[in-house]
Order: sequence, then structure tokens, then C-alpha cells
Amino acid sequence: MSRTRNPQAPETSHPGSPAPVSSTRPGTFGLATASALVVGSVIGTGVFALPSALAPYGPISLVAFVLVTIGAFALALTFQSLAVRVPGSGGPYLYAREAFGEFAGFLNAWSYWITAWAGNAAIVVAWVGYVEVFWNTDHTTTGSVLIALVGLWLPALVNLAGLRSIAAFQVITTVLKFVPLLLVSTIGLFAMSRANFGEFNASGESHWKAISAAGAIALFSYLGIETASVAAGRVRDPARNVGRATVAGTLACAVVYLTGTLVVFGTVPHADLLGSTAPFTDSADALFGAAWAGKTVGAAAVISGFGALVGWTLIVAEMPRAAARDGLFPDVFLVERRGVPAFGILTSTVLASLLTVVSYTSFDEVFTTVVLLSVLTSVIPYLFSAAAQVYWLATIGRLDQRWRLARDLTVGLAALVFSFWALQGSGAEAVYYGTFAVFLGVPAYVWHKSRRREYGEANPLPASPLPATRGAAR
Repeated sequence: MSRTRNPQAPETSHPGSPAPVSSTRPGTFGLATASALVVGSVIGTGVFALPSALAPYGPISLVAFVLVTIGAFALALTFQSLAVRVPGSGGPYLYAREAFGEFAGFLNAWSYWITAWAGNAAIVVAWVGYVEVFWNTDHTTTGSVLIALVGLWLPALVNLAGLRSIAAFQVITTVLKFVPLLLVSTIGLFAMSRANFGEFNASGESHWKAISAAGAIALFSYLGIETASVAAGRVRDPARNVGRATVAGTLACAVVYLTGTLVVFGTVPHADLLGSTAPFTDSADALFGAAWAGKTVGAAAVISGFGALVGWTLIVAEMPRAAARDGLFPDVFLVERRGVPAFGILTSTVLASLLTVVSYTSFDEVFTTVVLLSVLTSVIPYLFSAAAQVYWLATIGRLDQRWRLARDLTVGLAALVFSFWALQGSGAEAVYYGTFAVFLGVPAYVWHKSRRREYGEANPLPASPLPATRGAAR
């Protein structure tokens, strides 16, 4: 394919090579911090708010949660394998670009970028619900918006202070959120009442439609399992630690999510759960019969949500930074301050703030609407990542280790099927807005390439090495 190359465009390494960031400075995050980044990003306010979002479907949503957990674990194993094969920061962006070329990589980076800042808006909306256990208890819109903006901009300031503050903050908030969650989940298992669960399928739809719709919402709980791979360039010994952190973090989150959601359904009457803005607080009140219990859980949710926002504020800037390094996003996303991508953090926080303000003033179901939008845009990078793994195994996977190839191919196909299932369950409105937002990237891509005077693959990848030099299929 002919192309015109801008001689001023910087040369970049291809995605199959270690990212420059990992070769120019030692990783900041060890295994514990990388695991805390995964857990801290996944367990934000989702676990604290989702029982209310799932309540309209009834206990059948627990079936959806189990299916989503299985799919999330398949994705975690896929990311573990991909992180070894394609090192460097960028995660799904790198995997799509290596397998399918620049444009696929750009669309994944664009889509994931939307996921991250839209997801921050969803996290902060749920976070506000727990902050309002203490302040703005009458839930005025102006008060809620102000609290949400504080919840978005304080994490941005923590990130701009440097990587060391982020690492310490993630470990501390992860510990603080786990203790009350495990306490409520463990004690609550012995205090559940069947009468609280209500009708098994309260949606009025068929069982399959209810499971699909609830599954799309439940998937929001697991957004973030890929964060260690996105920030791989900042992890020490990424070939070892990124995959372990991804799998360990996903397993820990799965235990907390499934038991916690079950306990809330079993301890809070279904009618009360439908209108609750802080379901875990209501569950703690019911368990201990005292206001201090609910406020303790509310405080844990505030800490948890803030920790998740700190982690996601870093991640939201890592993806465009990786794409900018390869010339697919504007170079301004490479601007750093104290080792963090400052421009990406500020831009994404502004966008999340605008979406939050619009959501509070335009949507009745604020949390659910923003959740479905971010889920849809996240499924696209998940789908491409699973497809990249299947594509690689089907073309270069080692045939002399058939049992391992069959195992990894089964996991990759499961992750791919799960991604398609999650995509179709997002709902017509989310699909409309999400698709529109994703395809806004096409004119942005054309504009960026035209400014660089590039046509086609500006940085073509070398031919994939033979299996013997890549090692066994993992």
C-alpha cells in the first residue's frame, strides 16, 4: 500500500516490542500495588450501588452476575496471556494494533478512553449516593453536582502529585474497603430472609431478556480487570506481575461481589431496594439495627469510590498516552508532570465533569444510563482483545502442544462469546449513544492522519515471529 510519510513524525516502536516507558524508567508498581490497582479500579462504588440497579430484575439478576463472573474470569485469563505476549503500556490498544493494524488499535484506544472517563462519571454518581448519607441528605441536584465535581477533581490532584502517592493510596484504600464489605457479606449470609428477595423475575420480560439486561449492568462491576495491562509499563517485571495481578484481583473481586450482592438482596426488602441510593448502608442498618453500622459502611463506600477514582484517573490517561506514543493520538497526550500524563488526566476529568453535570440535569436514571454507556464502549476493547488472542492462537499457536492450545483457545473463545453477549444486552439507548460516540473517532482519526500527512500504516509491524521464537502458546 502506498503512503506519504511525514518526515517530522517521531519513530515509535511497534506494539510487539516493549513500550519505551518500560525501558526508560524502572517500574513503580510491584505485584501488591498492581493487584491493588486492579481491585481498587474494579471495586469502586459499583458493588455498593449495583444492588439497587439490579433490583428491578429481581433475584434472577444473581444468575446474570454468575455468568458475568465466569466471562470476566475468561477475560482475565486472556489478558494474562496477552500481557506476556505483547508487553508494554496500552493493554487492549496494543493487542488490537498488533493483530489487526493501526485503525483497529486507534478505535480500541478511542473506545477505551470513552469508557474510562464515562466510567468515572458513573463511579462518582454512585459515590455521591454514599456521601449523601452524611451531607446533602435531602439530595438536592445542585448539592449532588457539587459533591460529584469534588469527587472528580480531588483524584485528579492526587494523580498530578505523582506516582508514589498513587501507589500508596491504592494499597490503603483497597484494605479499608475490603474489611467492612467482608464483614457485612459474612454476617449477612446468616441473616437473610427469603421474603426479602421478592419475585424471582420482577422485570416482566422473559428470563433470557432479564438475564441479558441485568448482565450488561453487572458487567460494569468488573470494568477495570485490564487496568494492570493498561499500565503495564509502570509495573515491575510486567511479564510476571501483570498477569498475576489481573487474575488475583479478578478472583478477589468476584468473591466480594457475589456474596455482597446476595446479602443485600436477602437483607433489604425488595420494595425498599428499588428506591435505595445506598443499598449496603440499608443492609448494614438491617443487620445491626443501629445507624452507626450503616454510616460505617457508607464511610467505607466513600473511601472505596475515592480510591477507584484515583486509579481510574491514571488509567484514563494511559490509553491515549500509549496511542500517542505510536502516533495515533495527538502528541499533546504525551505531556507528563511528575511521571504522570498530565494533559490526559486534565482533559478526561473535564469530559467526565461535563457528562456528570448533563446526567444530573437530563436523565432520570442517572447511574444506570451512564453505566450502560460505559459498558458498551468497554465491550469493544474486550471483544478485540479476545479476538486478537483467538487470531494469534489459530495462526501461530504451537501445534506440538495441542492440549495447551486447545485450553487457551477455549478460554479465548469463551471471552469472545461473552463480549458479544454483553454487547447485545446493553439496550437500544446505550447502543445508540455508545455507537455514535465510538464512531466519532473516525473523523478524528482522519483529521489526525491528514495533519501528519500519513496514509495507511505509518508504522507497519514486522512479520510475526515463528512459534519457536515466541514460546509456547500461553
